[in-house]
Amino acid sequence: MTDIILLSDPRVAATRVTDNGEPLLDAREFAALRVDTRKTDDDGSYAHLRADVLRRLLLAQEALPPGVRLLMVEGFRPPALQHRYFEEYAAALRLAHPDAGPARIRELASAYISPPEVAPHVSGGAVDLTLCTADGAELPLGTEVNATPEESAGGCRTAALNIDAEARAHRAAMGRAMTAAGFVNYPTEWWHWSYGDRYWALLTEAPTAKYGPAALSPTTV
Repeated sequence: MTDIILLSDPRVAATRVTDNGEPLLDAREFAALRVDTRKTDDDGSYAHLRADVLRRLLLAQEALPPGVRLLMVEGFRPPALQHRYFEEYAAALRLAHPDAGPARIRELASAYISPPEVAPHVSGGAVDLTLCTADGAELPLGTEVNATPEESAGGCRTAALNIDAEARAHRAAMGRAMTAAGFVNYPTEWWHWSYGDRYWALLTEAPTAKYGPAALSPTTV
């Protein structure tokens, strides 16, 4: 698959899910991984990932160049929050593109925010990441994490050409490490990687996705 497949693509929604029941674990309990605080929420959802996703993330970190570490920004996202993000961005797009119909708005929105029903973050299988030094200083990767296509002039795309050589090299290093650990990237967002969700299953031609929508258990919070 060489063309960019958006999360609004019907093939994503059509991908079957056989949830394996893996729990959500708090990445903040693993000293080897840095977890940023910019997405902090009341119940700590943002810091949680499925168990095997977290294990693979630690493997990816070991594959990075010396002195470079992953900086986790956001993992699990409750469905209600995902829905709010999508609707807010879609509303902004409707104002910017008054002649666009519902299908086009959905397609445009899906380049940046996943439709709630197929959203990788809702499964606990997706993680937003950047890179930092050993002491926590963020490295340049061309745009801010979560930069929109509009404000970054498309620089948020993983293969964007309008970023400098240093940022491109950092994206490549992260890409090699994450791919080796089994993750797939959403090509419109350099920071977004997933394993086990519908998008991963489609791109890797797995028979089913491993993770459907998740929820924090009372003992997890």
